[in-house]
Amino acid sequence: MSSTTTVRAEVAEGYRAGRTLPIRVELVRQLKRRRTLVMGGILFALPFVLLIAFQVGGGPGSGNNNVNLMDTATLSGANFAAVNLFASAGFLLVVPVALFCGDTVASEASWSSLRYLLAAPVPRARLLWSKLVVGLTLSLAAMILLPVVALAVGTAAYGWGPLQLPTGDSMAAGTAAQRLLITVAYIFISQLVTAALAFWLSTRTDAPLGAVGGAVGLTIIGNVLDEVTALGDWRDFLPAHWQYAWLDAVRPQLEWSDMIQGTSLSVTYAVVLFALAFRGFARKDVVS
Repeated sequence: MSSTTTVRAEVAEGYRAGRTLPIRVELVRQLKRRRTLVMGGILFALPFVLLIAFQVGGGPGSGNNNVNLMDTATLSGANFAAVNLFASAGFLLVVPVALFCGDTVASEASWSSLRYLLAAPVPRARLLWSKLVVGLTLSLAAMILLPVVALAVGTAAYGWGPLQLPTGDSMAAGTAAQRLLITVAYIFISQLVTAALAFWLSTRTDAPLGAVGGAVGLTIIGNVLDEVTALGDWRDFLPAHWQYAWLDAVRPQLEWSDMIQGTSLSVTYAVVLFALAFRGFARKDVVS
């Protein structure tokens, strides 16, 4: 009997590797976790916190002569949504991405359930793929949740109207909605580096906090390095250098050049890190 026949004989009847750990099952598991609910609650509450801050503080921009995007927050619901994205894109939205992508594999190892999943048997590549898809899906959902809630809260508080730009120009509500969609899409793509870094670290450690904290910490270091002007053109190779390129989407004339550069850099880094995660986990001796 050939070796191929022997291997086939050892596989249980009806077993299909592609059907193990379905994405919908993993998604339900992650949605029920407390950290998912807490993070969702924080993002849901942020627009209300900013609304209260503006009500108590007398509105943004009071006491200064410089007009920027933040100072237009109370002009319409679209402006309020744009300001929420501006206030959270630099750090707050980094946390759910690092959490959902960095906690996913490492948490299974910390619970000593990872080896049982692989013994089910769930192929390693299938396990990583399911967890990666769910992690990215939850990250995208977090980025959609914030502006949607902010748009609803802002519209209720300040009315539905055009997006007023700091330059004095305005953008029709329909166009503003399209630009906000572009903004969310770009922020998600720019955060793929953090997602990939967190996911790679999650396959290397049994400590979820180490994977999540490591990804957030390295992202912060990248932001700090981008402020070092002495680095000159080397900053162009930092993902953080392009994280606010989405501001070109809230200008009268949409500009794509910086967003294209930021997208290409982010996707390149992410692909490399995801590949390292799959390659390293395929060879890892899983004992947890």
